[in-house]
Amino acid sequence: MKKVALVTGSSRGIGAATAALLAESGYAVCINYIERKDKAEELEALLRFEGCEVMSWQADVSDAAAVNEMVRQVERRLGYVTLLVNNAGIAKQQQFQDIEPETWKRLFDVNLGGCFNTIQAVLPHMLHEHEGAIVNVSSIWGSHGASCEVAYSSTKHAIIGLTRSLAAELAPSGIRVNCVAPGVIDTDMVQVLGQETLEELARDAIPMGRLGRSEEIAKAIIHMAEATYTTGQVLQVDGGFFT
Repeated sequence: MKKVALVTGSSRGIGAATAALLAESGYAVCINYIERKDKAEELEALLRFEGCEVMSWQADVSDAAAVNEMVRQVERRLGYVTLLVNNAGIAKQQQFQDIEPETWKRLFDVNLGGCFNTIQAVLPHMLHEHEGAIVNVSSIWGSHGASCEVAYSSTKHAIIGLTRSLAAELAPSGIRVNCVAPGVIDTDMVQVLGQETLEELARDAIPMGRLGRSEEIAKAIIHMAEATYTTGQVLQVDGGFFT
């Protein structure tokens, strides 16, 4: 079967690194983005130049209709999705009492609702073929919780619950569902913490003494995608932050 991957939120950061590594490993890949069309098209052009089969598509993963259209386009241009990587996510640092209902809803709609929408869209063919892999991207804060990130941590904890429950449900159908929980990774998302805080985290809280790299998370995602006797697992990739 042709290997086709849909990677959500893949115009930059962990998603872009994952899309690139998958394409270079022989997958036909759809790069999904919501705002950074320039970055998505830049990555698409680079991978095409390298001889990879790739496309990019704009869709807000919280919008089920947009997701369904994206999956239809992927099926038409590349083939049926055999690997779904749910990487799209947003975060906001706030004390709990300051979280607006709209912010809470938006984080859940994108981070958890996005997983719901994409999985429902690709699942019918996977069920028909009795084959497929889904890798959801959570966070160490989904496993352990984080002060001033209650909304984000809650969504990421829910993704772990989704992963474990859906893995049990889909295993008899030959579909594997796993999760990668990154630690503090050097991406745009963590820059809000400030350079001083990031350096302090690396020095005092991460035994390996540095932030993770997007490429390192991409390798972990592909490992979980291709580990044929592994399902329902959460792989924490955090440089020893939590041991």
